Order: sequence, then structure tokens, then C-alpha cells
Amino acid sequence: MKWNDFTVTVPASTANLGPGFDSIGLALDLHMTIHVSENPVWIVEYADEEYRHLPSSSDNLIVQTAKKVAQKYGEQLPSAKLLIETDIPLGRGLGSSASAIAGGIELADCLLGLKIPMQEKVRIGTEMEGHPDNISASLLGGATISYANGEELAVVHVPKVDIGIIILVPQEVFLTSESRGLLPEKLDYKEAVSSSAAANVVSAAIAGGDWQTAGRMMEKDEFHEPYRKAKFPGFDEIRSVCRKAGAYGVAISGAGPSLFVVTEKGKEHRLSQILNKQFTHYECLLTKPSESGIKSVQTVL
Repeated sequence: MKWNDFTVTVPASTANLGPGFDSIGLALDLHMTIHVSENPVWIVEYADEEYRHLPSSSDNLIVQTAKKVAQKYGEQLPSAKLLIETDIPLGRGLGSSASAIAGGIELADCLLGLKIPMQEKVRIGTEMEGHPDNISASLLGGATISYANGEELAVVHVPKVDIGIIILVPQEVFLTSESRGLLPEKLDYKEAVSSSAAANVVSAAIAGGDWQTAGRMMEKDEFHEPYRKAKFPGFDEIRSVCRKAGAYGVAISGAGPSLFVVTEKGKEHRLSQILNKQFTHYECLLTKPSESGIKSVQTVL
């Protein structure tokens, strides 16, 4: 079979959006781009310094994912060289691992010509990631609201999301495993009902494009925010400043350590100036939703 170089592009994502714990995801206009070329052995090179400590051969997460997909379909995966460029901050709650897993699924699909349906890609990614929020957003783009229990998977896709986004990124990396360790084993019934109701309204508001309501309900979470927010310097003050400036809402991005600020499109630049001035511990990263999910294109020589 003739080899054709190709490129896989995967968007970053933010997850939870407050009470939508392990369920709601939103693709962001930050991307990982994987340039794939023929090579007798696996080589993984990162153009970005932040990523260069990651494995550079077949033990890389992207390659490991691709191999698992190949095994699932009873195929032998050919080796390749991967040159990776990314503007997704590593370990900052923006779905960098989900992007890698999504990239690995697409890599296997392209190398083997499997033509895997998108729903199946989401299912495979959910099994590997452990929850569907980030992976579904990176694969589909837009916003996703998902249910997965290990046997059944249901995903509602909202392709167009029209908002302005600020990600407040601290210098520290916060491991997801560490963040999950802060959560309680059990939750009070009343708190669970309240957060579930808030998540329902967030989901419906996102589907209806009502971000005024979605942002307000984002801040009603009792599933994880109360147990994690002490890790975020100035959390309550940041939320107060954002509210006064007219932002829709503020939530922890995934497991952290970044914060997700959603505002009316066009107003994110002014708000970022305010936040930059008052909260120097964080870097303000301006972005927007990505309507496009994962995609692959053949390299034109």
C-alpha cells in the first residue's frame, strides 16, 4: 500500500462547566497538530518545549492509544514518525490527555483505513479516558452533554456555541489524580439533588444558547467545586470581579488548575485586561469554542 503523509488536528477542551461533572464538555480553539510521516520505527517529537519530557517512542500515549485501537480491530499498526505542534497548555485542565487519546484513535483510523464511525470513536475514547466529557468535545467539536456507565453511551451534540472565553492559567501543574483525591466518597442527598438540577439547567441553556442562565447555573455546583476551590488563589475574588464586569460565569476547568470564564462574545478582551491587572498569579488565555472537532488531511507535497 502506498504511503501518504497526513496531519491530524485535535481541539483542546474544558470539562464539567460547573455541575456537569464528567458529563459536559466544550471544545476550545486551541489545538494539537500531529504531522504523520513514514518511518521504520516509532518516533514522537514535540515542537513545544513544555511537552518534550513526554515519551518519544512507542510508549507515548498517542501511539499506545493507536495500538489499542488496532488491536481492537485485529490489525497490525505500521510505525510512523509523529511531529507534534500544540498550543494546549499541558496539565492545566484543558484536556491535553483527551486530545492525545483522540489523536491516537484518529491516527489508527487513518493508518489502517478503518473508517470508524464517530460514535464508535467517542465510545472507544470514553473507555480509555474513563469519562466522556473531554473526549467527546475533542472528537465532535462544539459542546457535548454525555452519559456513560461502562455499557451505555449517549451524547447530545451542540455544534455551535457563540461565546467569549478566558482561561485563567496558573503556573502550577495540577494532576487530575491529585484533584480527584480531594473529592468525598459520598455526597449529601440534598446537595446531589441541587447540583443535578443545576446541571440539567446548564445543559438545557447551552442547547438553547442561553448563556446568561448557563453561566449563572455553572456557579451552583456542589459536586466538586467546594472541595477543590481552595487550590485556586483568589477564587472567590475572581468570581466576584467577573460578575461585576458582566461575565456570564466562572468555573473550574476540568479538574483544574485553570479557571474557565465565559462572557458575551466581544467582551472577553476588556475583561482579560481587568483580570491581568488584578490577578498576576494567572495568565489570561483568550480563546473561543471550536466548532470543528478532530480532523485529518493528507499532506500536499
